[in-house]
Amino acid sequence: MEDKLRQGFLYDFYGELLNEHQRNIYESYIIEDLSLSEIADEQGISRQGVHDLIKRCNKMLEGYEDKLHLVDKFMHIREDVKAINDLAKEATEDNLAKICSISNDILEEL
Repeated sequence: MEDKLRQGFLYDFYGELLNEHQRNIYESYIIEDLSLSEIADEQGISRQGVHDLIKRCNKMLEGYEDKLHLVDKFMHIREDVKAINDLAKEATEDNLAKICSISNDILEEL
């Protein structure tokens, strides 16, 4: 999985466990896609300080994932639902249309 995408998922699942300052900087980097320099200017800290904080946040979020595995479980469920959806599209029975609809709803919720 692409690094920034994984970081985004980690933040989605565990971001509330960071303090407000960490969340603000991490969101700026991951979600808003600002550069380290832009964040440093915005926050009034050094570029190196931003880099170190993001690195610490990544380590913390990965630590939560190592213990809880929520992102991995999410990705596996998402793959399974996509497979069900693809299989259901190939069938023609009415009940398979319902399966397709339900699996689409699940994908949208994830």
